[in-house]
Amino acid sequence: MTISGRGLSMEPWWRGAVLYQIYPRSFLDAGGDGVGDLPGVTRRLDHVAGLGVDGVWLSPFFTSPMKDFGYDVADYRGVDPLFGTLADVDALLERAHGLGLKVIIDMVLSHSSDRHPWFRESRRSRHGPRADWYVWADPKPDGTPPNNWLSCFGGSAWAWDGGRRQYYLHNFLVEQPDLNLHNPAVQDAVLADCAFWLDRGVDGFRLDVANYYLHDPLLRDNPARPPDARWPDGTPRGNPYGMQIHRFDKSQPENLAVLRRLRALLDRYPDRMAVAEVHDDDSVARAAEYVAAPDLLHTAYNFALLGADFGAGTIRRAVEAFEAQPGPGWPSWAFSNHDVPRVASRWGGAEAPPAAAKLLIALLTSLRGTAFLYQGEELGLPQAEVPLERMRDPYGIAMWPEPAGRDGCRTPMPWSATDPNAGFSSAEPWLPIPAEHIARAVDVQEADPASVLAFTRGFLAWRRLHPALRGGSIRFRDAPEPLLLFERRAEGQAILCVFNLSPDPQTIPFDGTPLDGHGLPGAVADGALRLPGWGGAFAALRN
Repeated sequence: MTISGRGLSMEPWWRGAVLYQIYPRSFLDAGGDGVGDLPGVTRRLDHVAGLGVDGVWLSPFFTSPMKDFGYDVADYRGVDPLFGTLADVDALLERAHGLGLKVIIDMVLSHSSDRHPWFRESRRSRHGPRADWYVWADPKPDGTPPNNWLSCFGGSAWAWDGGRRQYYLHNFLVEQPDLNLHNPAVQDAVLADCAFWLDRGVDGFRLDVANYYLHDPLLRDNPARPPDARWPDGTPRGNPYGMQIHRFDKSQPENLAVLRRLRALLDRYPDRMAVAEVHDDDSVARAAEYVAAPDLLHTAYNFALLGADFGAGTIRRAVEAFEAQPGPGWPSWAFSNHDVPRVASRWGGAEAPPAAAKLLIALLTSLRGTAFLYQGEELGLPQAEVPLERMRDPYGIAMWPEPAGRDGCRTPMPWSATDPNAGFSSAEPWLPIPAEHIARAVDVQEADPASVLAFTRGFLAWRRLHPALRGGSIRFRDAPEPLLLFERRAEGQAILCVFNLSPDPQTIPFDGTPLDGHGLPGAVADGALRLPGWGGAFAALRN
């Protein structure tokens, strides 16, 4: 259940919630080694709770060789010493729950690290008990890989193993072999690892690349993408991965059966949830498919609004595309995360004005769905430029110079403008902290009532007073670019939401009763709404 500004709601807590993503490596270093950790997260949960969010999503902290910074898991039940201990997880959960925050954690079930004991055993023999726990295939007669599938990180998705004299599948790094979730024993094993964390008290999971769980057992080649076909969501133009239609290497129909098993496990625990990450040729439709029935997932987010395309039309098309899908599914939306350039720069421009950052936070949390804010979004942080010699991201290094990789959105949080290393660590941080981030540090914005931080707190508090913004329906109104207008309606309340997605002033006719207290600039006079650049307004409508 959910406590709203108008009392007790019977809606599940996650429906219409705002969740805050924490990338532990870059949040706060309590251990003094330059890398963020779980005690650091716990120490700063007061900041998170003070934003007015409903919970946090923690990126992986499991035992890992860190080839992909935790998304290569060597022990799903262990905590990497870099981040702390199981006792630190327990302390974090206790503190978060005491502050009224839910905690969901990343589960990376499509692949493991090549250091995982399961893979070490699997690669030893073609006939052992775990021989088929990963995706193995014989070479073609000429020794080349079994098909044309590509890795998201560049090159073939197949790696040769001299011991088994076979190739294994890796949709990501060569050190991230794909689990064979066609095997019921593998499903049982990963579900048992999920149950371990549910028993420990986590409130749910973010399911990494949830549409990559299963592959075509016949290993058929993917077709080439026609030159005039739509480029897949979330794939930079410089990555050849987009040159294929990914018909056989992911998003198989049988994947729904695995998701149903996950949902059945979650349903054994009260008030738990799962949100899927979906990265596909049409990620909106795939996300809707994964939440289309009560026995599937609770919600899913996609990459339609995590790319470079921006504008009222882009946002409207994505939301309406989800709403048009069959079933009662509930969407999630994000504008930033640990895999894409920060939205303040990506959509707001190189200078990333505070007004744009404020508007984008209001827009994101006004859409129908569950919203995910990424750490630093509440500060309006721009994308950091990390020079090649300081880059750590294997994807960014492999693709350099285009695209620039993921380090620029993963730099450490700036807590203090005057403390060494912006208050993140007493040691040299694992990634550099740019000067423009230090100028936007938390302590600087704490002292400024006009800051993005102050706006975020105020807007999320105001949102809680309006049930239509949390759980209501959505219907767009026709308007010229760069204006985005939509109505949110719930029983007893109807709100018109208006956003100017540009730095230029706009004026439109206005037919509602203006609502105050949201913090966006906009003025009504003589039946017209005048919006400054990056301005917005809300109005009460007849329900």
